[in-house]
Amino acid sequence: MLKIKRMSEVVGKRVYTDSGDLFGMIEEVNLIDNKVDGWRIVVARESGMAQVLGGARGIIVPHQFIKAIGDVIIINRNAVPIRAEEDDLPLEEEELI
Repeated sequence: MLKIKRMSEVVGKRVYTDSGDLFGMIEEVNLIDNKVDGWRIVVARESGMAQVLGGARGIIVPHQFIKAIGDVIIINRNAVPIRAEEDDLPLEEEELI
């Protein structure tokens, strides 16, 4: 049976990726024409995603990347920006390329 949730019940819930990593908390729901368009998620400090976002406080995730809403929110890993491998190279190696 489908359970309907109020938006006020979802705000403040923890958000995890489908691989089980903590991402953050729901801060706000974006609605367009009475339909959920996206979710504004504040990145948790303990998640380690703050470095990947480059100082941004959070991101807006389109609703299509939400996999499940219950006691926690599960998002698709593809919704999370991932740092390119080139960014991880030390400066000396980057100069040689």
